Amino acid sequence: MILLDAIYINNSGGKILLDYLIQELEKSEKKVFYLLDSRVEGKISYLNGSKNEVLLIQASLLNRYKFYLKNKNRFKSVLCFGNLPPNIRLNAVVYTYFHQQLYIHLPKDASLMLKVSFFLKRQLFKYFFSNTDYWFLQTDYIKTNFATKFNVDPEKVIVFPFYPKLIENPNVERIKHSYVYVSNAPPHKNHLRLINAFCSFYDKYHIGRLTLTIDYEFTDLLEIVKEKINLNYPIYNIGFVQRDKLSKIYRQSEYLIYPSTAESFGLGIIEAIENGCKVIGADLPYTYAVCKPSLTFDPLNEQSIFEALSLSLSENTSPSYAKISNKIEELISILK
Repeated sequence: MILLDAIYINNSGGKILLDYLIQELEKSEKKVFYLLDSRVEGKISYLNGSKNEVLLIQASLLNRYKFYLKNKNRFKSVLCFGNLPPNIRLNAVVYTYFHQQLYIHLPKDASLMLKVSFFLKRQLFKYFFSNTDYWFLQTDYIKTNFATKFNVDPEKVIVFPFYPKLIENPNVERIKHSYVYVSNAPPHKNHLRLINAFCSFYDKYHIGRLTLTIDYEFTDLLEIVKEKINLNYPIYNIGFVQRDKLSKIYRQSEYLIYPSTAESFGLGIIEAIENGCKVIGADLPYTYAVCKPSLTFDPLNEQSIFEALSLSLSENTSPSYAKISNKIEELISILK
């Protein structure tokens, strides 16, 4: 039997990938035990009627330890989906899917709180490090940095990017000089610099519109957006967008602009390209790991973002293309 441990995944891009992974595992008819975060209760309807076992528990080190202690010999293979290997060594082949770049490197402008938080998380990560046999990662760039940072045998690190395709909305008219940033808004997502740069761009050219997807919990940033809108800047915050609506948002936009200062994958970049957007991306390795962008900028420099927006007005901007492919079938085939 396979154990899928996703106890620390409950929202954002991780939840999107988890949903897709579980649905593909269900199609495979493999025998799986799903250990999930109690916060996803009511959000996993695709498991209704499943023949596999599902256990929802409160995400904590203690609860996870108790589960592993009780089930140490039960599983043939284990996939920990959420960066952290098991609390103890198991009598099973263990794979850990690592998808948090911040364990490797923090942005230059990271807050003190973020630095302290990830210092503590790294200590825990290192403590459990030897409890896995293999690591699954999303890009070759992350693989290289991960192997160097943690002194791992590259043969134990396997690149397995995977992502669900969006439901297509083909009959949508693309709006000229429109920019979209599909992302929630923790500090490293860098919304404030983008907003300021876009406003400077609009002041000069009086053209363009910016669509954001900032959720209600980011009150300080939403207040800034509201102030800009009241000053007649064409900024549209549409909040959290369900996946069945995302394709339409991308297909309405000419450009995806992606100023994040740290990413392990950048799912939104792939989704945007597959839906016909050109990419204006941060001049950082994670961008080049997944695509050839149309334009780039220094994400820590508002003037650089402004200049990239200005260059996007050219009629000769080259298209963007993706460099990775979906390897969900290969990943699932390894699990026994």
